[in-house]
Amino acid sequence: MDSIIVSGGQRLNGTVSTSGSKNAALPILFASLLADGRHHFDNVPELKDIESTQQLLASLGATSERQGGSLLVDVEAPAAHVADYDMVRKMRAGILCLGPLLARYGEARVSLPGGCAIGSRPIDLHIETMRRLGADISSEGGYVVARAQRLVGDRILFEKVTVGGTENALMAASLASGTTVIENAAKEPEVVDLANYLIAMGARIEGVGSSVITVEGVDELTPARHSIVADRIEAGTLLIAGAITGGHVTVDCCVPEHLKSLITKMRDAGFRVDTSEDAITVQATDSWRAVDIATAPYPGFPTDLQAQFMALMTQAEGTSVVTEHIFENRFMHVQELVRLGADITPMTQVAVVRGKRKGLSGAPVMATDLRASASLVLAGLVAKGETEVSRIYHLDRGYEHLENKLAGLGAEIRRVTTE
Repeated sequence: MDSIIVSGGQRLNGTVSTSGSKNAALPILFASLLADGRHHFDNVPELKDIESTQQLLASLGATSERQGGSLLVDVEAPAAHVADYDMVRKMRAGILCLGPLLARYGEARVSLPGGCAIGSRPIDLHIETMRRLGADISSEGGYVVARAQRLVGDRILFEKVTVGGTENALMAASLASGTTVIENAAKEPEVVDLANYLIAMGARIEGVGSSVITVEGVDELTPARHSIVADRIEAGTLLIAGAITGGHVTVDCCVPEHLKSLITKMRDAGFRVDTSEDAITVQATDSWRAVDIATAPYPGFPTDLQAQFMALMTQAEGTSVVTEHIFENRFMHVQELVRLGADITPMTQVAVVRGKRKGLSGAPVMATDLRASASLVLAGLVAKGETEVSRIYHLDRGYEHLENKLAGLGAEIRRVTTE
């Protein structure tokens, strides 16, 4: 099993490029099920979750071939419309094949999902969405079973903002009969990227990026070519890596607009952060202030950067309060940061971080989920001595060669494999 070893104390300097977004690529890959033929995707990151999605697509009749940073997906009608447990258990995004299968073939049998253990993440909103569009839904042996002659457009009002629910609704509604209005829709850039691909395929969608999206169903979609949007979470993680080490780092090939909430908080903390059309630079500084954050749906502070920002706050002057509004049980990284010497008091949805510059010391720590693993690597960059982060298969699900990117900026970091 692989682990990452970090020797702390190195200031990071230089320029690093952002990869394509995992959270955009996954729903877009599942959207390929809506049309037979060859789909061409550029800027697709090499990640475990992408590989798992390719395997799931293959089981549904869609073969894929990687050509450099591109992925070609050839879709043909599958013999069965079943997303098997062994495929879906690896990641929660597997539920995103429900909408495409149901809309295209009139039936879907999808295993209940797996992925990071960071709260219940109920799929009720996905199921209720399909019911609103006319599907009969039942649960059989750990599978969601859905059937419909043809989905029929309707009004879908989400009780709370849901990214995955919005994405499934968009894909299903694209081939439904009539008009679907999605209210309290997610505004995340990844949702916008999916809608842009659906539109390139021939879908009729308006209001993307707002809280109300209207979809006029069409009879058929056709494959297209699309470049995956930059990964704002990776870009934010790399920016925080530069900041926490007191370094001077430019993150390019990104969309600064997508990280306004993070940039604002970093500036509030005392960092000088400059932006251009496709790059963000954090200037070197030796001290910064504690600031509070509260996660919220986009354009609010991303829950997927909460753990990394908490690591940054362990080095701040003063006390900060981190509030998690999106997921329950997303403070599992706290006990590992405490092992490194951080002074953090967690409650159910609130954690109090008492900052102390250079107060961390290297120790063996264990990744508990994808973003938690990144926060431990960031903490290791400033901890005295050596930090070993185990169970980094979590990291590999969502970061493309993170250790290589950090090493390119001057970090002393390496991956090791043990039996």
